[in-house]
Amino acid sequence: MGFGGGKVILVGEHAVVHGVPAIAAGVRRGVTAIAQCAEEDSLHLEPWGRTFRPDASSDEPLARAFDRILSSYRDRPPLRLDVRVDLPPGAGLGCSAALGVSLLDAVDKALGVQRSRAALGAVALEWERFFHGAPSGIDNIASAMGGVLCFRQGSPVRRISPARALSLVVAHSGQPSNTKDMVALVSQQLAERPAWARRMLDEVHALVLDAEIALRHGEILALGRALDRNHRILRSLRLSTPRLEELCAAARSAGALGAKITGAGGGGCIVALAGDSDHAIRIADSLDAESFVEEVSSAA
Repeated sequence: MGFGGGKVILVGEHAVVHGVPAIAAGVRRGVTAIAQCAEEDSLHLEPWGRTFRPDASSDEPLARAFDRILSSYRDRPPLRLDVRVDLPPGAGLGCSAALGVSLLDAVDKALGVQRSRAALGAVALEWERFFHGAPSGIDNIASAMGGVLCFRQGSPVRRISPARALSLVVAHSGQPSNTKDMVALVSQQLAERPAWARRMLDEVHALVLDAEIALRHGEILALGRALDRNHRILRSLRLSTPRLEELCAAARSAGALGAKITGAGGGGCIVALAGDSDHAIRIADSLDAESFVEEVSSAA
């Protein structure tokens, strides 16, 4: 059995594609995969009731990605992968990355392949490219490693040990988000306004540094301010929607210390920071949206 967890980005999405560090937190919801020997290779996805065969020439990205994963293992028997997905797709929670990590983890265990969770996450980047073009790599690393991580392209991932557990509320707008389109939108804006882009990226970098200090010292008010400021930057990049704004405002009205888009934007989810777990439950109950509460610590 293999597992890949979901994730939220606390600070730094989109900027991370352009070389700025970002801070992500793994969530316990995710994707579970079971690998077993069979007569032919197949991938079965629930709750959607879909089945795929590995096919490098298919129009379906899942079939191509599945083919790529299996082709990386030599001298193996045919495998059947049964997968249970407990994350909404296109919601900014890293569903595709969690799927890739869970599949690789299950195949590794079935074939006796030993590798660290960090190595597992790095290998899963190849899977992510089938869905997001040129992903930063933060989703697959966070899915594999869990906990709170500082990620920067080209640098070793760093684990952050928060001084206190984080009580987060994740709420789904009900609108789908397309990561590839949103990344292209941001890249276009940065190319058209290079001076402004540099200032914006510098500001996000400063927010990441502030957020890491706040995490390490348990300063959740400061962390909440960083989330709010990051949301304003994402909104200036045209990544928000009226529904996402409504959810962030409702969370703050219910006492959230900070609330923001998490992930690509244009739909998907928000994440709100609560004072404690009871407070998080009250915030979640106040929102007119599908939501869940997540307690995040330094543990993987």
